[in-house]
Amino acid sequence: MLSATPAARAENVGIHALEIYMPKKYVDQNELEKYDGVSAGKYTIGLGQQKMGVCDDREDINTICLTVVRSLLDKYSISPSQIGRLEVGTETIIDKSKSVKSVLMQLFADSGNTDIEGVDTTNACYGGTSALFNAVNWVESSSWDGRYALVVAADIAVYKTGSARPTGGAGAVALLIGADAPLAFDRGLRATHMEHVYDFYKPDLHSEYPEVDGPLSNTCYIKAVDVTYNRYLDKLARQKQQSAASATTAVSSSDLDYILFHCPYAKLVAKSVARIAFNDFLRNPSSPAFAAHPNLAQFASYKLENTYANRDVEKAFMQFSTPAFKAKTAPALLVPQNLGNSYTASLYTGLVSLIATTPAETLLHKRIGLFSYGSGLAASFFSVTCRSSTAQMARALDLEQRLAARVEITPERYDEIMALRERVHNVKEYVPVAAADATNLWEGAYYLVEVDTKFRRKYERVSAGAVAAATNAAAGVVKKVVDNATALVSPPPSVAVQGAAPSV
Repeated sequence: MLSATPAARAENVGIHALEIYMPKKYVDQNELEKYDGVSAGKYTIGLGQQKMGVCDDREDINTICLTVVRSLLDKYSISPSQIGRLEVGTETIIDKSKSVKSVLMQLFADSGNTDIEGVDTTNACYGGTSALFNAVNWVESSSWDGRYALVVAADIAVYKTGSARPTGGAGAVALLIGADAPLAFDRGLRATHMEHVYDFYKPDLHSEYPEVDGPLSNTCYIKAVDVTYNRYLDKLARQKQQSAASATTAVSSSDLDYILFHCPYAKLVAKSVARIAFNDFLRNPSSPAFAAHPNLAQFASYKLENTYANRDVEKAFMQFSTPAFKAKTAPALLVPQNLGNSYTASLYTGLVSLIATTPAETLLHKRIGLFSYGSGLAASFFSVTCRSSTAQMARALDLEQRLAARVEITPERYDEIMALRERVHNVKEYVPVAAADATNLWEGAYYLVEVDTKFRRKYERVSAGAVAAATNAAAGVVKKVVDNATALVSPPPSVAVQGAAPSV
């Protein structure tokens, strides 16, 4: 229950609702391997990716954020007047001054609610987590007025032609934050690491594409796992020491029922789980957890900082950690593997996956560890505990049906879309060429109508009428589909939640 004048400090602050936006189009990584002329399995096994979401010129960072916010408010019957803070984490910048948050204020205009704090937060893939921490801090602070905070993490991840292109993707996640939440953030258990490094950055404002030092970025990511995870465990140990109810002060990954990671590609996540196990081992080599694995003893004297390129360590602990990966992390990879990298939203697409695919009774009272990473760099390890049922969230997400309802495009069409994005990036007086109906976009999705002579962007929403017209057209002459898909897929069914809007 919201209160206009909260009498006491908010407790159990966390996630009340969450929603995801995925582009309707995707390219299959198996087909992309063939098209790119690389060995079979390079993307699907080497990277661990299956499909990659694709946005054409009808979608930009504003459209996917508008869609995900509108969808969450509709599905959960949240009045716009109930939102007191709204912050967007993104690195998809289309304006150096005007925030995405300010564009989202269109959704609150009819309600008259302009008293909404927050703007945008940017640091590579970490912006969504920073926005989330700000939202939690606001609810826990003296500034809180009893209303919800809304966090949006969203990006369109694209790369120039080359080895990095298959690690692209696109998506958005919205999180509704408040007190007494089903998924509560564990107070005092945040660990952060930041430093200056050029592993991935976007200095060319005339292009969407980043400058990437792949090997350095992977090393920075793994180092950040080491540092933040150990700091998290140190904080957890101190909490245990101060708790009379704790039977032991020993800490390890066994204190976490699930561990989720920022996912540029799934293979890196598997290596990160192995790294967690290596950290556990170095902290306590005599732990019974390692008793049945005498081959690990040779690594007991190793130093973390000397092992980032050590394949023997990586191989040994990937083998050891396979059961933990399958039990604690793999359930969170459904969306990341089938959507691709969504930068700031990536970690939270993992949370969406976990909630959508794990029975609510299984998640109840479980602690979920989360690792967030953004190049440049900023990283945090933190956790949430499931206090009550997530069944309504799972129903509202309707995730598997929505994934299945997407439309596959060919790698050739994907290249055409990317070439067009390059040509029209930051242009004015532009009307997108892709279809603005249900052949190309979800019902209820926002789309770009035009960019005028002053670079101002106009947006509209795909209507139910457009869906009906597209469905009728599918029976006849439907070859004129912007993505040249071999068949149209019917829009996903409405979610059976009170006040729900059609799924997007």
